[in-house]
Parts: sequence; structure tokens; C-alpha cells
Amino acid sequence: MSTENLPQSPEQPARKPRVAVVFGGRSSEHGISVVTAGAVLAAIDRTKYDVLPIGITRDGRWALTADEPERMAITDRRTPDVEELAESSEGGVVLPVDPGSREVVYSEPGSVPKALGEVDVVFPVLHGPYGEDGTLQGLLELSGVPYVGSGVLASAVGQDKEYMKRVFTSFGLKVGPYVVIRPREWEQDRSAARKKIVDLAGEHGWPLFVKPARAGSSIGITKVDELSGLDEAIEEARRHDPKILVEAALRGREIECGVLEFEEGPRASVPAEIPPPTEHAYYDFEAKYIDSTPGIVPAPLTAGETAEVQRLAVEAFEAASCEGLVRADFFLTEDGEFVINEINTMPGFTPISMYPQMWQASGISYPELVDRLVQAALRRSTGLR
Repeated sequence: MSTENLPQSPEQPARKPRVAVVFGGRSSEHGISVVTAGAVLAAIDRTKYDVLPIGITRDGRWALTADEPERMAITDRRTPDVEELAESSEGGVVLPVDPGSREVVYSEPGSVPKALGEVDVVFPVLHGPYGEDGTLQGLLELSGVPYVGSGVLASAVGQDKEYMKRVFTSFGLKVGPYVVIRPREWEQDRSAARKKIVDLAGEHGWPLFVKPARAGSSIGITKVDELSGLDEAIEEARRHDPKILVEAALRGREIECGVLEFEEGPRASVPAEIPPPTEHAYYDFEAKYIDSTPGIVPAPLTAGETAEVQRLAVEAFEAASCEGLVRADFFLTEDGEFVINEINTMPGFTPISMYPQMWQASGISYPELVDRLVQAALRRSTGLR
């Protein structure tokens, strides 16, 4: 029997990929993560993607939040908070633990859980521990949900400045002089721990920079000009991380370079230079985010210097097995050598942040950058790769 003249069922329109933008978190970089999420939510192409904003409160609750990017900006020198955006003070979002399902569920005490639909990809714009350090990435691997950015190992290496430097050194990348003070060292023999730091200063001079080993956004960092300020700086760093890193100051220009994953592999942006801030001792949190000290894009480098820092940025990306995106930070020393300071696997990502600015100068707008990252995540599977 011919079906030629029978009524045909209308074709169902293809479902748009659903992107869960996850932000906030338990680290001291909570507020900057919310600002970043606001920028991503404002830029993501709503004709191409469905979007689900999920905020993680400072105490770790996954909250369904308002999709209102304008409420996620810094106002009166104050960063926003997930609790202010949450639709409920008690409700929680739960990701699937079964890799065969990507259904996200929302529940409140005393209410029937509500299915929010499937999520195709997670865009985790968390900074610092419990988000950028491989912990969230491990959860997403268990859930079988693709995500933007590096996997478990690269995220962990990128968060821990000690092991980051060890990896880079093993691949032949030059790093500056440093020592690490582990929790047990400081708690059991402060004199011996202090001597390690003083010996570093004796060999390389003051000032030293005392940092939390696993934090970002320049939070908890102190520039120490003499021995009398050392203990206070250590305690400040330990408020954010019991393991600290102490670095000798490097004399030179601060140069940054973005790396982005393309279909054929990672590619470097034009580099930027961070000039010494005039109202801050160094490029600290307030200089970066509150006072928005402008960088110079592109950096005034020779063609040879530009090519070299781009090569080294991609090399660092590959050395740590990164995916998606990385911002690589260098010092160009007075003798013309590039020394890598660190990488960020989820760098500051507001439109005024250096990573998007470098790609803007390289010909990729902020909305296109967001789209490329989502598309790169959708191309990858979870699991070993």
C-alpha cells in the first residue's frame, strides 16, 4: 500500500544543546566566579543553546539561581554572592550519578523533586579549590557529562603551584626559585621552616612573595620586604591554604598569553603585558578586579619575543595535559629569558579580564570565545582520552 498520500507527521525540531553554567563555590574566589558567570550568561548565544544557571553557595549547596547576568556584577567595590541569586534558601540541584542519564533534578524539603531536563555540557566557571582543582571535574567524569576546560589531572596540576612547577621543570620549562612549606613543617618545627625561607632570601634577596599553594586571583599573597613581616605573611597565606609557596622576586616584565583549543590543536593568542600598578605594591586582587588595572594588548614585544612566548604557552598547555583553555603567565627577565610563573586552567573570564582581551585582539570576540569553548567540550567524551 502506498503511503504517498497519507498525512505526514511534522518533524520535531532538533533540541538545542543545554549548557549548565556552574559558578560560585566554596573557595575564597567565590565572588569573582559569580562575576565571570554573569559575563558568560550575558554572552552565550541563546538561539543556539539552552542555558541552566547553577550556583554553588559558600557552604557547598548547589542552588538553582536566577538567570539575571546584570545582578552578577561588582558594585560598590563588592563582589556578588550565590546566596543573593538563589531561588530558594534550602532547595538543591543534583547532578546524575549514572553516566547513562544526564537528567538534573531540583528538590526542596517537603516537596516532590522536579526534573530540570538533561544537561549536555557543563561550563564550570569556578576558580580555586572545590571547582578549578579537579574535584568538580571528577564529579562530572563520574556523571558522564562533558564539560568546558581541563580534565582532572590538568586541573589539579594547574591549581597546585608546587606540582605545577615540578611538571614544568620536568618538561624543560624554566621556573623561578621557590620553596614549599607543608602544613606539618610549620606546625611541628617553625624554626626549621622559617630557615628554609630565610635561606631562599639569602641566596636571591628580598622581597619574597608568600602565597597559598592552591589559591588564585592573588588572594592571600603578601609581598615581604624583610624578615620582620614573614610570620604575618605566612599566617595570611595559611588562612587560605595550609600549604604555602614562597617565591623569590623576579626582575622583569610580566607577560601573559592565552591558549585556546581549536579543532586541530591548541593555539596561542597575542600576548599581553601587565604594567606595574601605580596604586598597589604588585598585581593583587584589587588591582585585577576592583580597580581594573589595564593591561597592554598586544604586549610591546619584538616579533621574536612574541613567537617565543606563544611557543612556551602552548608547551605549558601540553605539558600539563590541558584542554579547552589556559592563561600562561611569564616574566621576561632583564637578560631576555622567559620564565613561566604559572598557568590558570580557568582564568579570569570577565570581558575586562586579560584572557578574553588577548583573544579579542587576536580576532575572536567574547561571544565567539564562549561558543568555541562549549563546542570543544561537546566534541570531547568523558573518561580516558
